[in-house]
Amino acid sequence: MSSQVVVGTQWGDEGKGKIVDVLAEKADMIVRFQGGDNAGHTVIVNGKKYVLHLLPSGVLHEDALCIIGPGVVCNPFVLLEEMDTLEKGGLKCDHIVISDRAQILMPYHRYQDKLEEESSNNKIGTTQKGIGPCYSDKYARRGIRYHELLDFDHFKARVKEVLDYKNKLFAGVYGAEPMDYDTIISDFEKIYDRIVPMIKETTHMVNEALDQNKNVLFEGAQAMMLDINYGTYPFVTSSSPTSAGVATGAGVAVNRLQTIIGVVKAYSTRVGEGPFVTELLNETGEHLREIGGEYGATTGRPRRCGWLDLLVVKHAAMLNGLTDLVITKIDCLTGIEPLKVCVGYDVDGKVYDYIPSDQAIVGKAKPVYKEFAGWTEDISKMTTYDELPENCKEYVRFIEEFTGVRVSMISVGPDRVNNIYIHEID
Repeated sequence: MSSQVVVGTQWGDEGKGKIVDVLAEKADMIVRFQGGDNAGHTVIVNGKKYVLHLLPSGVLHEDALCIIGPGVVCNPFVLLEEMDTLEKGGLKCDHIVISDRAQILMPYHRYQDKLEEESSNNKIGTTQKGIGPCYSDKYARRGIRYHELLDFDHFKARVKEVLDYKNKLFAGVYGAEPMDYDTIISDFEKIYDRIVPMIKETTHMVNEALDQNKNVLFEGAQAMMLDINYGTYPFVTSSSPTSAGVATGAGVAVNRLQTIIGVVKAYSTRVGEGPFVTELLNETGEHLREIGGEYGATTGRPRRCGWLDLLVVKHAAMLNGLTDLVITKIDCLTGIEPLKVCVGYDVDGKVYDYIPSDQAIVGKAKPVYKEFAGWTEDISKMTTYDELPENCKEYVRFIEEFTGVRVSMISVGPDRVNNIYIHEID
């Protein structure tokens, strides 16, 4: 058995898509275990850019079975659009399976998300893709799962039941127009024959693959600091994008997870609202945004940029049980002098060496920095660790020392081949 989990250690956008694509070359099965199409994973192959939202980033490897797991909230219309785009580019999509336990993200979830965000005085900064309302319905036990689509008469009855409730909410709370039941059903009738063959009971499929010593790669969306329990709550997503989320989101026992890879961007970014201790509202922050292309793959929104926050990465290492780190976009730091990393939060004279749960405390924190000398050499074409400038190596070594996790791979460019391997990832 070989199982690998890829998780983000910051606020997302660390480059997980590229790392999954690289690891997927040896995978027999790739499982997306949480999130929805609010995620945007960018993969660049031979200069060609693919932006994926629902499909696992390993989908470009056509020999591996790609599963959208039980923990995903899956908008079938977005899924089919992504598949159509790939197929127009000459790729096959007959290796994609949807778990029958996954939640169907419905049109009324997107409508509700938009209404809630627009009416709120304390905005979260959601993508308005319907993710939060869909997860809310799941835990309120009014969500509709994919197996319910197999009996279309049953599905229509369930939609009628839930939509009646939603329309009362839309009119009574938001003063908004109701959604039309017939339109929703008609739209699902149009895609029914394409979606139904993809629906399978996947939990036993994943466990049987592990029993047969196949290579299974688990892929999440978002990242540690957007975790519903341990992130910067309430400025978080609605699921658990951690290694623990694999157990519930894919249906495997935690002791079956062997290698847990944390992806670390060499600096910090985040999208949306909430405290950001190392944020740079200056020319350096602007430089990082431009050199790193820090604009949302899903929304196009400019990302907030700052120095690397190692308290955040250490937090992720502890909660995910990381075995390996992959550092991405370190090439974007070339030419910056000096470099800084955050090693503590100073709140009214008290220095925290961990992440406080109260965002009011985090919002008052001043970063405690350690400075490093930068480098000017172009590292984007380097292929071995020995070639890297000594100052770059020192930066990497400090990340290892502070987090207690080895750095096994360094990404020095956007393409799947722009990697330096230090240790083999088992």
